[in-house]
Amino acid sequence: MRLFSRMYDLCLTWARHRFAARYLAGLSFIESSFFPIPPDVMLAPMTLAKPEKAWYYATITTVASVLGGLFGYLIGMFAFELVEPLLHRVGYWDRFQLAVDWFAEYGFWVVFVAGFSPIPYKVFTVSAGTVGMALFPFLLASIIGRGARFFLVAGIIRLGGERMDQLLRKYVDILGWVVVVAAVVGYLLLR
Repeated sequence: MRLFSRMYDLCLTWARHRFAARYLAGLSFIESSFFPIPPDVMLAPMTLAKPEKAWYYATITTVASVLGGLFGYLIGMFAFELVEPLLHRVGYWDRFQLAVDWFAEYGFWVVFVAGFSPIPYKVFTVSAGTVGMALFPFLLASIIGRGARFFLVAGIIRLGGERMDQLLRKYVDILGWVVVVAAVVGYLLLR
């Protein structure tokens, strides 16, 4: 079943759209505070479609993601009681509690690692606001972590160019199904 190949081709088409940079910014913003799909899914095909704009796209993704992280921080600080039922409903409550514990011990480094890694950054942005983490270290860790991640993705795709496109095209269905299976297994194990 070639579902992910079709999605990949669709993403490449969207990446060439005249408003693609705006969509990338929007996705980057909402992903950092509440949306589950990471901006890498747009950043990579956009960089493939226009490699000369790789650093521009990485910058847009980073800035919008950090602003979205700040929004998540403000949600945690001022509106957590509205978000708490949603965290329970979508199964993020245990992760949120773990994030709060990590903040008490590691602070800056938790935000940095969450920003760089594929773990849900949004959980840590809301948690940072909830526990009252100082704003400057939060923003600094977010800028460094998110920036490193998105510039790395854009750089790898840009350097890989046509060869990276061929590799992705060849393995996108396998990778897609591996991620789906891993997500289902992870969900079942955590539940």
